[in-house]
Amino acid sequence: MYFLSLLSNDKTDKKARVGTRGQASVEAAFMLPLLMLLILLLLQPGIILYDKMVMRMAAAEGCRLLASSSSADQLDCEEYITRRLGAIPPLRYFHVHDSRCTWEIECSGSCEAMNSTVRIATKLQPLPLLVWPCAAFNLLDDEGCLLIEVEERSNNYPSWVTTPPNNTVWLGE
Repeated sequence: MYFLSLLSNDKTDKKARVGTRGQASVEAAFMLPLLMLLILLLLQPGIILYDKMVMRMAAAEGCRLLASSSSADQLDCEEYITRRLGAIPPLRYFHVHDSRCTWEIECSGSCEAMNSTVRIATKLQPLPLLVWPCAAFNLLDDEGCLLIEVEERSNNYPSWVTTPPNNTVWLGE
């Protein structure tokens, strides 16, 4: 290409390039806002996925705590899960934390039960650009927040055990 440009007439080349001067600036002026909008639209699903990932891991750890510890009750489990949920920043776009904490933690089961269940729910404020689409699809509650909920279940015993063993001492205790 460079060799052909050397052979061409220099005057006709300048006339052809005059119409394209500043074209990259105009294209950037159109594309930059669209790119920023796309990044902003992808930010909210990333926040929701991060919240769900941390909540799911905390719920799974809570199930393991209920299944393995004979001394842990539901209150201990809720405190343990709340500490694990500290990985989520207390910002309203990650987790509403204004007047009171909106973590709803429900634990059921124990080491004597066949299975354990932990349910965690919270609210988060959608990003300003996404408030109207969320409201249009009826995804917001009365306070204008999105509700995120995770539930984990774990079997405390293998499937071939039909009833939990009574007064069994495990090696780890």
